[in-house]
Formats: sequence, structure tokens, C-alpha cells
Amino acid sequence: MLLARVLDTKIVSIQRQGRIGPYVPCIGEEGAVVPSTFSLEKKDWLVTSYRELGAHLTRGISLDLILAQLFGNSNDLSKGRQMSNSWGSKLMNDVPTAAPIGAYLPVAVGVATAAKLRKEKVAVLAFLGDGATSSSDFHVALNIAGVNKAPIVFICRNNGWAISLPVSKQTASESIAIKAKSYGFEGLKVDGSDARAVYLASKAALEKARGGGGPTLIEALTYRAGPHSTADDPKRYRKDELSWEDKDPVRLLKESLIAKGLWDEESDAALSKEYNTSISESIARQELIGPLPARELIFQDVYSMVPWNLNEQAGEISEN
Repeated sequence: MLLARVLDTKIVSIQRQGRIGPYVPCIGEEGAVVPSTFSLEKKDWLVTSYRELGAHLTRGISLDLILAQLFGNSNDLSKGRQMSNSWGSKLMNDVPTAAPIGAYLPVAVGVATAAKLRKEKVAVLAFLGDGATSSSDFHVALNIAGVNKAPIVFICRNNGWAISLPVSKQTASESIAIKAKSYGFEGLKVDGSDARAVYLASKAALEKARGGGGPTLIEALTYRAGPHSTADDPKRYRKDELSWEDKDPVRLLKESLIAKGLWDEESDAALSKEYNTSISESIARQELIGPLPARELIFQDVYSMVPWNLNEQAGEISEN
């Protein structure tokens, strides 16, 4: 969680300097993302939206690969094709993020259903924001998951805002968790700032999924400390009634560990310094890497047999 916090802060800084494109920060929501990803086993699958930096770090994607994607250099696993925050790795069963809200949820259910058909003890963890619950893909995914008793856990980071739209205008339901009942499976609500609570809820739900108990929808109540993205100004629509530090999951976990004698301020400061150094070094490496991915790459990995018109277009790009 601390690594995600330090990295996120650094990324926002270099974006403000014009060194990378728009970015979606995750400050304040680490408690809903990192502990739940720690509940995964290596064989499980991770499917995310664009605000789960900590999930990809927890899964094992390196700082260099995280930053390569943001710089869009030749090290980028997605070959410069994706928008910012679109991480993933085939080796780690980490599906690259899709930009359209909720569009990846049916894909996640497909992965889970395939695992069930193969009789594999595999579960899928799929993240979404509260805004995604208004998408048609959300309904499709949860409906199919319920019918098939797919081994999947949906985690909704309910930070109260879909960009500038408050959750009160998203739904008239008493909660997001209760929506699971409509699809025939369990829904539960958890404090997304409480890392321990999130971990325990996610671990139990994933174990249930692997054991044939079907899907679960977890609503993690969290707090978006910053803007929706670096292109957004939340002061135009949000008037905070409390200091966000009251719900800061990194601070709350640190204080809890210190109180139990498992951590201390000196160790915390030393780890922060170590992360700052590692991230700065990675930024320096990735910013200088060239050349950019070749233009011809946009035609690869699209069709198993490339149609004539794409071959023609690829030839035109090569000539120019």
C-alpha cells in the first residue's frame, strides 16, 4: 500500500510536468485494492478497471513495466496501444485494463466460467467502480455469473463519485452490495479503508468461489482523495465535509501496526525513502528508452489472419 501511494504521488508529479499523458490516480483507495489482491493465489486471475495500480504491483508487475506503459516506450507490454493505467501481464494472469466502463466484466465472468468448465480450482477477482454499476455490462456480467455460479468475486470500490456524478444519482438501491441479491448470490459491504477487513472478506469470498460456492459482490466503501483523473477538477462539484486523512487507509494501517508493536515510524520512513529512490531510478530509465513502438505494430495481434485491407494500410504506413 505504501509503494502504491509513493508511486502514485510520483506519477502525478511527472504528469503535471508534462512528461506523460493523462493519469488516473488512486490515492485514498489503496485499502480496498491491495489487501484484496493479496488474497489471490498464483493460478487465479485478476481483472481491473483503471484505478487499481496497487493491484498490479501486488500481483508482481515491476516498477519498470508500470512506468513503461505510462511513457508508451518500447518496453511497454501493450506496445503503446493502450490509454494510461492499462497494465496487465499474461504471465501473471493479469488481464489488461479496458477503457470503456464495465466492458471487461463479462470477460472476467468468461474467464471464471471457463475455469469452472475445466474443473479447475481457480477464482477471478474483478474490480469496478460505483459508476460501472450503471453500465449494461455490469448487469450482463452479474446475471451470467449468478446463473452459472461462476467462481468470481466482484469488488466495487464505492468512492461515492462516478467522475462528477454522486452515487445518489447512480442508484436508488440502499446499497450496491444488495444488488447481488437480484442475481442470486451473496453481496456484502466492507469498510474499504480497513485493510484487514478487506483482506478477510476477499479471502473468504475467493475461497468460497474456488470451492464451488459461486460468486460474491463486495462493496468496499472508500474515498477518492484526489480528482477522477489529472484532467479533472473535483473542486467544481465536490465539497468535502471531512478531512480525507480520517479515512486514509495507509495511515490507518500504519498506526494499527505500530500500536501492535509490529512497525515503527523509523521503519516507515526508511521504507518510504527506499521506494522513492527505486521509483526515481525507474522513471529515469523508462523516460530515456527509445525508440517508440513502431507504427506497424498497430496491425499486429488483431486478427489471426490479417485481411487484405489491413495489409494494404500497413504497406501505406511503411511507405510513409
